[in-house]
Amino acid sequence: MLVRLRVNGRDFRVDAKGNERLLDSLRRLGMKSVKEGCSVGDCGSCNVIVDGRLVNSCMMLAIQARGSEVTTCEGLGSLESLQPLQKAFVDAGVPQCGYCIPGVLMTAKYYLDNHSRPRVEEIRDILEGNICRCGAYTKITQAILAASNQPKRRL
Repeated sequence: MLVRLRVNGRDFRVDAKGNERLLDSLRRLGMKSVKEGCSVGDCGSCNVIVDGRLVNSCMMLAIQARGSEVTTCEGLGSLESLQPLQKAFVDAGVPQCGYCIPGVLMTAKYYLDNHSRPRVEEIRDILEGNICRCGAYTKITQAILAASNQPKRRL
């Protein structure tokens, strides 16, 4: 089945099986930031934004995303030009093993896109859907707060 997606501002056509997950389609398209962790929507490693909604891509079929705008971590910035949220994570020393970071970044982007004045309690609440095995939650929270104080250029 041919599925058309707009991923990080680029149009793609994916030949997806009827039961293929969005996670698998994105990986085949080269979006390596989308990680498979638990396969049941509990860990947040596969989080992406689909039409403005935070989604566990392991729990969504590719066909369900047909015609949608999908944003992955690759769509945020580049090594040469980190976007403010990514820079705040680096400045706060968040990345340790790095496995969860892309999913956490997508969760944080979704949160900041929808909350102009973040509070620590709210950040902790939204991060409940992301498992960081390194336990970097304090640094992650600090980075999100720091990014929220940046000028609002495409968080």
